[in-house]
Amino acid sequence: MNIAKIMIPKVSTVFLHENNTIRQGLEQFMRHGYTAIPVLNMSEQYVGSVTEGDFLRHILAVQSAEMRELERYKIADIVRRDFCPALSIDEDHQEVVAAVLNQNFVPIVDARGVLCGILTRRIVIAYLDNLIRQEADETDDISV
Repeated sequence: MNIAKIMIPKVSTVFLHENNTIRQGLEQFMRHGYTAIPVLNMSEQYVGSVTEGDFLRHILAVQSAEMRELERYKIADIVRRDFCPALSIDEDHQEVVAAVLNQNFVPIVDARGVLCGILTRRIVIAYLDNLIRQEADETDDISV
């Protein structure tokens, strides 16, 4: 599986940086409607992801949903470093399939840990479906 060919490139994804404020993160969630977003450090390395639930837990912990108050806190305060583990861009198809079984999206990183893009379940399922259809077509051509 050539991950680079099927992934959504970083430039076409939504991501946050650790130094973004909680307010900026919430604005991205509201603008795009995602349930989880990758988080990068200043070197563009993937460090983890944040979910809607992470923001809710933070709001409950600080007991304020005031946007001005949320500007005091950084995404680094809520990022879950163990959530949505990344895969290498060179990973084999078995690892990719195993990852998408457990995650809605899989961050793809290069050897330096820099985010290259993401794979979604939909992309991987469509890719596998296309492979199956191609194999079926080849089988039909041979039997004719």
